[in-house]
Amino acid sequence: MRLAFAFALLATTALAGTDEAIDAHILPGTAAFATATADLATAASADCRADALRAPWNATFDAWLGISHLTFGPIEENGRALTIAFWPDTRGLVQKTVATLVADQDSVVGDPAEFAQVSVAGRGLFALERLLYDPNLAQYGKEDYPCALAQAMTTDLARMGAAIDTEWQQNQSNLLRTAGDPDNGTYLSPDEAAQTLYTALMTGLEFTADQRLGRPMGTFDRPRPNRAEARRSGRSLRNVTLSLTALQEFANALSDDPTPLTDATFTEAMEAAKRTDPIFADVSTVQGRIRVEALQQRVRAIRDAVEREIGASLGVSAGFNSADGD
Repeated sequence: MRLAFAFALLATTALAGTDEAIDAHILPGTAAFATATADLATAASADCRADALRAPWNATFDAWLGISHLTFGPIEENGRALTIAFWPDTRGLVQKTVATLVADQDSVVGDPAEFAQVSVAGRGLFALERLLYDPNLAQYGKEDYPCALAQAMTTDLARMGAAIDTEWQQNQSNLLRTAGDPDNGTYLSPDEAAQTLYTALMTGLEFTADQRLGRPMGTFDRPRPNRAEARRSGRSLRNVTLSLTALQEFANALSDDPTPLTDATFTEAMEAAKRTDPIFADVSTVQGRIRVEALQQRVRAIRDAVEREIGASLGVSAGFNSADGD
């Protein structure tokens, strides 16, 4: 009897955290991203030049960082995550693809359905960053091909933003809420739903530590500041801090219990970020590298704290890590 009660209590706790994560974090985040992408497309329709699009593009990137860690369900459907944010780009495919589209004056920009079949390296936030911030491309006028390309990219982003929000509102949220119901073949128990969300939280922290911070650090003998995420637009550190802000909100929603250690480690990471170069350009210096390493260590400390406080309370582990590429 006591064992049955314990299992029932665990399931109830997991479901409560799931509901809170959906209502307080996920659905507001997908709605914000849908709104931001729609606003970006509207702005491009009115004036597709780089100067006019940088502010709404940055707002869209900000909104993306609020949900980019949700690497399951609608965001992963049809390769949307990779299309929206094709990074790391280890082979320089964004530059090559955008340059080819511009050089060929590819007519695919005139048909949204056809443009949706373009390589992911030629779509999304990073392809648009090339148009808006690369000095060799960003001086285009309203009648130039890059203007039409920018409009195609923003329309494509708005389509994906709307689809992600709609699918979360109408289907994915219900699948998580009804985990364990006989007709739910996706999540066979409330614990499975909780573990999916917990894994997304842990994977998001790992991605920030290993990729957003680790890639520009490179090695001590061979730092790689030019590999920083969104360095052309000056967003590298901003992406780290916005991601951490979103992940802290996610963590707080997912746990029903107080998480003082987790909250403290998030605060320490944010304080370390204040001492870090905005695009990690100084990782080539000893002091600069020390500052980025300190930030990376604090992000990893968050992961440890989350595991001890939230994972333990939910009775789940990180499970499969989508960042592994397995």
